[in-house]
Amino acid sequence: MRGALNRLKVCAGILLAMLMLMSAPSQSYAASGTVHLKISKVGFIIGVGGGSGTLTFHGKTYHLSIGGVSAGTIGVAGAELVGTATHLRTAEDIVGSYSAASAGLAVAGGAKAVTLQNANGVVLQLHGRQVGFEASLSLSGLTISMQ
Repeated sequence: MRGALNRLKVCAGILLAMLMLMSAPSQSYAASGTVHLKISKVGFIIGVGGGSGTLTFHGKTYHLSIGGVSAGTIGVAGAELVGTATHLRTAEDIVGSYSAASAGLAVAGGAKAVTLQNANGVVLQLHGRQVGFEASLSLSGLTISMQ
């Protein structure tokens, strides 16, 4: 009888520990979403760009507005970029200023790939095609807001 009671106590303790571990929130949990951006940029020394896009996150689509300024840009170009946004806890985490060091040249179309990060820790990994002419060696700033 005493052995059965001890086994019951041990099983109850293990079960309680498992329940506590499973219900503890994970601070490192973050999800990812799909991003689609259309950006236009024009400039001579100082470039100004803007555009729109979408974030698909947890089955919902959120509309985005894109703005940005870059130094060292010469030309007129547009790009359609797709990729992922990682380290999202909520859709609003994508909002903010992003930056990346880049060097590129596109004449009448070329591949673009970029990785950007904002202050919320969201990382955008984007790729796509650029159309137009643009030569740049710049530290580009990109700002995303939700519409």
